[in-house]
Amino acid sequence: MAAIKLLPGVSGYIDAEKRKVVDQLQSGGTSTKSNLRTELPTIGLSHQVINDLETLKTRDVNWQGKCSGTVYIAGSESEGHFALINKAYSMFSHTNPLHQDVFKSVAQLESEVVAMTAALLGSKEKSSGGQICGNMTSGGTESILLAVKTSRDYMRSKKGITKPEMIIAESAHSAYDKAAQYFNIKVRRVPVNKKFLADVNGFKRCINGNTIMMVGSAPGFPHGLIDPIEELGELASRYDICLHVDLCLGGFVLPFARKLGYPIPPFDFCVKGVTSISTDVHKYGLAPKGTSIVLYRNHEIRKHQFVAVTEWTGGLYVSPTIAGSRPGGLIAGAWAAMTSLGLNGYMENTGHIMEVSKKIQKGIEDIPGLFVIGKPDMTVVAFGSDMVDIFEVNDIMSSKGWHLNALQRPNSLHICVTLQHTGIYGEFLKDLKESVDTVKANPGPISGGRAPIYGAAGKMPDRGMVRELLVEFMDASC
Repeated sequence: MAAIKLLPGVSGYIDAEKRKVVDQLQSGGTSTKSNLRTELPTIGLSHQVINDLETLKTRDVNWQGKCSGTVYIAGSESEGHFALINKAYSMFSHTNPLHQDVFKSVAQLESEVVAMTAALLGSKEKSSGGQICGNMTSGGTESILLAVKTSRDYMRSKKGITKPEMIIAESAHSAYDKAAQYFNIKVRRVPVNKKFLADVNGFKRCINGNTIMMVGSAPGFPHGLIDPIEELGELASRYDICLHVDLCLGGFVLPFARKLGYPIPPFDFCVKGVTSISTDVHKYGLAPKGTSIVLYRNHEIRKHQFVAVTEWTGGLYVSPTIAGSRPGGLIAGAWAAMTSLGLNGYMENTGHIMEVSKKIQKGIEDIPGLFVIGKPDMTVVAFGSDMVDIFEVNDIMSSKGWHLNALQRPNSLHICVTLQHTGIYGEFLKDLKESVDTVKANPGPISGGRAPIYGAAGKMPDRGMVRELLVEFMDASC
């Protein structure tokens, strides 16, 4: 493909075609570059800015109940739990935990959020070692970046590894690829097994003298399946390498689902070999967006997360996370979310979303032409079809107001069930059946739909071309 692109006229043709695809991707109103304010107003707008913000907000789609994941809190954003965490945020919106000597309250709140989260994930159990520690971050990606960076530096210190490699399943979150690019780590990507889980034997074959870590997901984002964490833990212990468990989705569901009697396989620090865990409070923890936790089995490992600078003319400097300054309001919002709900609140919420997830799974299985991928362990249900183009189904669902996630290998969709769905899951199943029937009766892409793009991208052998399309789209969108 690289050679073909050098032929006269080919490069220009490809660029023109890429432009068409980017324009089509943006045709649904995803571009934010139109009518932008590019200069400060000559005269300040004072409180008029609130009206302007309210006007801008009307351009958002109606997300209540029809988005996969996205918003995890139920109800109106001006009442109930929304109002509570917003008030907590506003009380501490001016604070910054970088200045611990000034904002001692925020430092305490962060410590309590980390400790409460660690307790959910095994810190109180003897098998954890009793040293679980961690920090709050801006989201799952930062938690993952820090866990990977820390594992790299820890293994360099422990084993002298200078050409680090990590092993992930192809279902692992894309944040691990981002970490690999940022921190110069080679990724060994292992296909999932027939059950769409991490292939332990495949992982074992990839382990070598440069391996610093493996990754297991509980559950994985695409299909909602929990990887065999215990078996991966045995491998990690045998070869003395790190094992990170991605609990960004599951951290505030699986502990409670297990208490409710659901058959949840081991996933936390009770598993020997697990060295770090990431979990998002802003998902099923129902905290404000921008709150996640990264945890480590002990302080010896976590110390490799920190950055300490001794030769700066501005003084001695040390920072725990990627960001220096951090919003104390988000920490307060997370603390308020967790303590206001308590164990009983999370148990009740988990009961609702697990029950609805099972009903959605059963409903999808009852629609002729659809099949559920794997055996979902939690609240993500992925489904495909051997009768219709599932991306054409997605386009019809989008026309009905639904926002689902499009997946590849195999082509499929998923819905991440939240409290927003507990009252309208019947409408989802009804719309899904109608969409499948519509595609059966009238196969082919609809005007303005994205099925042709998703389908072509999945089949395109030149993955570099797909990457270029993604980069062009992002460059045009932000």
